[in-house]
Amino acid sequence: MKNHTLSLPNILTYARIVAVPLVVLCFFVEGRLQSTDTARWWAVIIFVVASITDFFDGYLARVWKQTSNIGRMLDPIADKLLVSACLLLLAADGTIAGWALWAAIIILCREILVSGLREYLASLKVSVPVSRLAKWKTTVQMFSIVFLLAGPAGDKVIPYATEFGLVMLWVAAILTLWTGWDYFRAGLKHVID
Repeated sequence: MKNHTLSLPNILTYARIVAVPLVVLCFFVEGRLQSTDTARWWAVIIFVVASITDFFDGYLARVWKQTSNIGRMLDPIADKLLVSACLLLLAADGTIAGWALWAAIIILCREILVSGLREYLASLKVSVPVSRLAKWKTTVQMFSIVFLLAGPAGDKVIPYATEFGLVMLWVAAILTLWTGWDYFRAGLKHVID
């Protein structure tokens, strides 16, 4: 079996992990949690490029037959790092506040629970495939984060962009609960002795 550790699909996954501190750095312009419009747009660009790599790393690995254990392990970790860091960052700077924090908490808790469930099921050699609805959830989640990262800078270009991002975050949270329940229900028969 060929070693695909440095294949293009894995390099895209590594790049997504590297994107996490770069997005965070955009919010710490001038040494405090206060970003300029330019810094917010850079955060959006980095996040969008990183999100696109999420599609291409898996697609290219399958098409080019370059799947690897490290890719299978790091891909979901990279996704969760990127989304979690952005949600925490947006909560810290006040873009996500009040009741919207509950949407972010739902998303973060589901990600942790499903990751733990998948890890446990993997030890039992049980695979739970990603559903189409879960892919839609991820898409809505990514779009909401794009609008929220743009925040006040986005509001100057598209009025109420931040509010639209918050509505999409709630839609993502509802889909998160639904897909989380689907995963839990599918794995429950393997968890209970």
